Amino acid sequence: MPRRLQPRGAGTKGPPAPAPAASGAARHSHSAASGDPSASTKPLLRWDEVPDDFVECFILSGYRRLPCTAQECLASVLKPTNETLNFWTHFIPLLLFLSKFCRLFFLSGGDVPFHHPWLLPLWCYASGVLLTFAMSCTAHVFSCLSLRLRAAFFYLDYASISYYGFGSTVAYYYYLLPGLSLLDARVMTPYVQQRLGWHVDCTCLIAAYRALVLPVAFVLAVACTVACCKSRTDWCTYPFALRTFVFVMPLSMACPIMLESWLFDLRGENPTLFVHFYRRYFWLVVAAFFNVSKIPERIQPGLFDIIGHSHQLFHIFTFLSIYDQVYYVEEGLRQFLQAPPAAPTFSGTVGYMLLLVVCLGLVIRKFLNSSEFCSKK
Repeated sequence: MPRRLQPRGAGTKGPPAPAPAASGAARHSHSAASGDPSASTKPLLRWDEVPDDFVECFILSGYRRLPCTAQECLASVLKPTNETLNFWTHFIPLLLFLSKFCRLFFLSGGDVPFHHPWLLPLWCYASGVLLTFAMSCTAHVFSCLSLRLRAAFFYLDYASISYYGFGSTVAYYYYLLPGLSLLDARVMTPYVQQRLGWHVDCTCLIAAYRALVLPVAFVLAVACTVACCKSRTDWCTYPFALRTFVFVMPLSMACPIMLESWLFDLRGENPTLFVHFYRRYFWLVVAAFFNVSKIPERIQPGLFDIIGHSHQLFHIFTFLSIYDQVYYVEEGLRQFLQAPPAAPTFSGTVGYMLLLVVCLGLVIRKFLNSSEFCSKK
């Protein structure tokens, strides 16, 4: 296996491509810049015909020519490249979720209008889901415009995932957590006294958790984006493992639901939440496995370049995980509307999301001003 096709943990990028291939790539770029019509019909390239920064681990062929125009990038979604199914495995879910949220907001036929404060957490969550899939599609389609734009699009992709993670926490905070016995001091105080023999009033602990959960999730979202952007530089030996780990961190905000299932009869009290919550995390574990292991292309490089490589499988299983999440968030909304506590505030929902957008924008700007770019998705 050529060293350029190994993960960065397996060694350095290796020597540059042989001179004929490099000169061929240069002539190819020159013909594209000069408007040569034959350039647009040139076959797809192999790994040794593109710059090192565009080579993906264990993917030998199916690379688009560099640089492409925006029109050529859009046309490539209908051609068999190694990015085509990366696009479609998130574009189709984007359309499905767009349809789902349109029905929830505008066509549900309920008594709550789409602009009611009770739906503000759902707007935050829906914007995160849709933005994540939209940015993923954009990054995969336009990643061959230039090295700088490639880095910019994937920085935005990482930021959108952090934005989605925080939006999920906002939805949990308002729709799911209030219904948990774990966060009800009237239930937990006698439970702790009976089970552990501790004479502790849980009121202050639960109040502290409720006060800190959104600020902590906010900080985690920014920190995860910083870590993922830094993973595109050469200092990071295992970028895929690092990104998988940091994106798991915001999921820890759902720990109360897991603890609820261990300490109380969540399966009996809320079977919808129990089933879809654990099935979601099963899909996430499977997605993480493919993202880190680079299976199956690691086993047979070249065989899965167009169809079936790990990033496509990663997309499919992340879609399934979010599908399950949408299902139990919708169920949580339904229960919330039956007996709503205090209405969510604009500053505690949309205000947080807007502030996060500003912070993530500053992070991306800082990394784009750096000259260190690396291509690994």
